[in-house]
Amino acid sequence: MERKDFETWLDNISVTFLSLTDLQKNETLDHLISLSGAVQLRHLSNNLETLLKRDFLKLLPLELSFYLLKWLDPQTLLTCCLVSKQWNKVISACTEVWQTACKSLGWQIDDSVQDALHWKKVYLKAILRMKQLEDHEAFETSSLIGHSARVYALYYKDGLLCTGSDDLSAKLWDVSTGQCVYGIQTHTCAAVKFDEQKLVTGSFDNTVACWEWSSGARTQHFRGHTGAVFSVDYNDELDILVSGSADFTVKVWALSAGTCLNTLTGHTEWVTKVVLQKCKVKSLLHSPGDYILLSADKYEIKIWPIGREINCKCLKTLSVSEDRSICLQPRLHFDGKYIVCSSALGLYQWDFASYDILRVIKTPEIANLALLGFGDIFALLFDNRYLYILDLRTESLISRWPLPEYRKSKRGSSFLAGEASWLNGLDGHNDSGLVFATSMPDHSIHLVLWKEHG
Repeated sequence: MERKDFETWLDNISVTFLSLTDLQKNETLDHLISLSGAVQLRHLSNNLETLLKRDFLKLLPLELSFYLLKWLDPQTLLTCCLVSKQWNKVISACTEVWQTACKSLGWQIDDSVQDALHWKKVYLKAILRMKQLEDHEAFETSSLIGHSARVYALYYKDGLLCTGSDDLSAKLWDVSTGQCVYGIQTHTCAAVKFDEQKLVTGSFDNTVACWEWSSGARTQHFRGHTGAVFSVDYNDELDILVSGSADFTVKVWALSAGTCLNTLTGHTEWVTKVVLQKCKVKSLLHSPGDYILLSADKYEIKIWPIGREINCKCLKTLSVSEDRSICLQPRLHFDGKYIVCSSALGLYQWDFASYDILRVIKTPEIANLALLGFGDIFALLFDNRYLYILDLRTESLISRWPLPEYRKSKRGSSFLAGEASWLNGLDGHNDSGLVFATSMPDHSIHLVLWKEHG
């Protein structure tokens, strides 16, 4: 049959075939197959698989596609992105899928970001950072050199690190550049805290002092303790300064006037940590917005109310063992909702509303970990050899970083955590800057910093 005649015949047959019922079409196909030889059957076999395939992501409404994709794990989704440009476009646009994947890695999610492609990029960045943590390759180290005697005190805020030394000086460093911003003459510093204008120091000479950065002048001198002052905190809004001392007392001072407002007693060991913090939960003893003072010694954490009118009655005393057989580590975390402290038995978390112990986190593989920082997702811990990151959801250690032979302090003032926001969940931006700092036997300061993503 000539080509032209064949095409005419095929058109006529097609019109007739389309007018048949489904049953008649099936009978027609069965008859044609029975008349086919090997060449025709092979052709039919080769083409049927392709003809029967349906690209459901292309055919389904976008909402149904997103619903189906939510059941796949992220790694499978990344593989599916390679199927076709259409699949890659649909999968990359599934915001909820990638947000959920990021959350599973402990990533913070900003729901206000509506750009669908943004979240796939965030996830890819997240798995890279988490792999670096798992491979113990997420950090790098640096040193600050400038003191001529032992560095006893460290305090970090907004990219700046303050160091107080036995050489009768305090220095303020820009961590990102390693440059000394200010250096002023002081007394021996056992504790330091600063803001843009001033530096407050607790000293081994039993006093507290306030200094002006710009001039180096001492603007206040707080006298009254009979032992070294190991910890200081202050609040400009309340015009209050608090200090914890080796004389077993906590003193409350008028910050601007320099006068002692009250002396809080009850501790039977050195007071190594004082914290002024605004309460964020309601209970029988306090309301949200109330200022609270925490003071800690070797065995106990005491909770005090603080306000314009000083009430020196201790609200509560927390401990991990009644017989004082277990010591608390000198570091203390309090964010207004939870109190956290570590001991040889593990990491203790108290609910501030009820004072009940919410949980005790134990790490059997490593004993006696000391607390550096505590958040919603991660905790930062360390011992004599390593810095550790603990995933609080699984209570498992996910990363570690080797530490040099740093200068150990029973008061916990010669080491500290740096940036803390990432402990509530990484977000691709807060994993930068200082992670940890400690003073060294050669009078330098050892820094652990986040490594660039690469």
